[in-house]
Amino acid sequence: MKAKYIFGTLVCSAMALGFTSCDNDEFLNVTQYNVIEMAAMYENDANAKTGLNGVYDMMYPNGAYDGDWGFKPNLFTGSHPTIDTQATGWDKDWNVQKWNASSGELLNGWKHVYAAICRANDYLTGLESSEKVSAPVKAKLEGEGRALRGFFYHWLGTTFGRVPMLATGENFSNTPQKARAETYAEMWDFVIEDFKAAAELLDWEPLDGQYGRATKGMALAYLADAYMWKAYRLTDGDNGMGKDEATAKQCYEQAKTALKQILDSGTYELNRSFTTNWDPASAWGKEAIWVEQLDEGGNWSSWGDLTSNINLKWYVACPEGNGGWGSLFLSWEWWSSYEVGDKRREGSAVTGAVPQINPNDPAYDPQYEGWYVESVYGKHPYLQESLGNGTADTKTKQFHFFNGEYAPSIWSSKFWRTASAQYNSWGGGMWSSAPIYWKRLPNVMLDYAECCFILGDETEGWKQINALRQRAFGKLEDGHEAELTAKYLPFYNGFATFINGMGNANAVQLEEYPIPFGSYVDEVADAKTYYTALHDKKGFSSPVWKVAVNEERRKEFNCEWCLRPDMQRSNYMEDHVKTNYPKRNNDDLTNIPWTNRDYDYNGLKMDMPIPEDELNKNPLCDQNPAYAGKE
Repeated sequence: MKAKYIFGTLVCSAMALGFTSCDNDEFLNVTQYNVIEMAAMYENDANAKTGLNGVYDMMYPNGAYDGDWGFKPNLFTGSHPTIDTQATGWDKDWNVQKWNASSGELLNGWKHVYAAICRANDYLTGLESSEKVSAPVKAKLEGEGRALRGFFYHWLGTTFGRVPMLATGENFSNTPQKARAETYAEMWDFVIEDFKAAAELLDWEPLDGQYGRATKGMALAYLADAYMWKAYRLTDGDNGMGKDEATAKQCYEQAKTALKQILDSGTYELNRSFTTNWDPASAWGKEAIWVEQLDEGGNWSSWGDLTSNINLKWYVACPEGNGGWGSLFLSWEWWSSYEVGDKRREGSAVTGAVPQINPNDPAYDPQYEGWYVESVYGKHPYLQESLGNGTADTKTKQFHFFNGEYAPSIWSSKFWRTASAQYNSWGGGMWSSAPIYWKRLPNVMLDYAECCFILGDETEGWKQINALRQRAFGKLEDGHEAELTAKYLPFYNGFATFINGMGNANAVQLEEYPIPFGSYVDEVADAKTYYTALHDKKGFSSPVWKVAVNEERRKEFNCEWCLRPDMQRSNYMEDHVKTNYPKRNNDDLTNIPWTNRDYDYNGLKMDMPIPEDELNKNPLCDQNPAYAGKE
């Protein structure tokens, strides 16, 4: 690390951590980058607050580490192994467990996160010794610094298993080599201590009212997550390190206590509509606990003006005629997992205009009995634009998009919602604001439900799931259609006006939200009843409650980076892959929607390989069991 500190980070238009307006973002506003002595950072409260921006900056993509932190390393390790998200080209190995220690995405994420941890350690070292920062501010900044460090270690621990733990005062200059934590318990205890301290030091509301700062709610949510990971490692996921059922139970009890604090605080509440969580009008809404809000600001004109280094549109859009690169497709197995009337499906994705999908031919998926929502069939409702190139032989009119390899003709509308599919795709139409949710209230609800089931409180567990399902089926929208339309529709009509003004006259002014508000069903099926039937029908080996918690996670968190980690620590991944993606060996997937899984699931590979670059530079670090001696 350098002895000098770059004082200040990003200007307001970058919105690096999801701040909703420049009026609320003043701690990010700097007129220039100033290099100052490290000690000057702690001369007063204002300097210390601004200095912490150097750590917050690492929540955001950084070109020094190939610039796609927050998307590619996280999608590839947090979603693709579930097979619910899929890829083609260079990325396809992430769907068949063929990733390895030379995978560039792993190294990029590893370097980015350890750079963030070193920044946090340096900052906390200086803060600890400072006598000029007032005690109240010092306590809050310590809480934020430890919460940020805990966040980055959480990603390492949930991605790679045991990793080297650099503590306050350590960085890769003074500690260039370090062994991994000896046990999973040792590693998770380190993370737990950071989040415990942060939760005690921080308030429910962010410091100075600046959204994007770590809060008590963020710290408690990750504290509970860390306790659950420790419990998993001490029981089902120990990978040969030894079991300790008694300590694991204590961990679940501590996780439940932390989660209940969040639920009882009154700080958070579900957005009335699931689908609006990804609208610009929902930035840092009441449901958000920890989110990175990407915004291009006014820079719509060229690649060089991008303020977000994540090229979201190209990673997630339909390749044919819409500019996508193939990093993100969604499976038909996932698409067909929803019950009739569950609006999370249409709020998460759009499909190609596959002829077999029509109300008179349910043969492709008998579960639906002919039900489908026309608004997402072959077109993008938020953009009011068709998918594909519009010709009779368009590839999107098949279950699988043939782009060199088979890929499902389904694309995420969580990320691809504000970038035109057709207008000037490689020029001014590239703009794509999007939230990357790390923790939402539903994460807390389902984690709490899991703890309740494990600890014998079945009634409370089912209560949490049923509450989430009421929102999923639009019941929280009923009676509030007018106010929701008034809040969320104007952006899309304004977007249509902009596109039309640029020469694309296809977009029209809407009178209803693209996915109309209000429920589609009279009554939502009881969760226990529904999942008991599904458990028996599909032959899951897991208990009914575990199926319920994790199938709800699949529906709620598709394309959110918590999915694989949550399903892994719930010890559900193997059951999910084997049951939801049975092995097939189909030579031609043209006329069937299902995924061709032809490999055997290996649970040990859910701990990703330590990057070979790290092993070469740090001989004290060893490799995970599934990859040792096999690279």
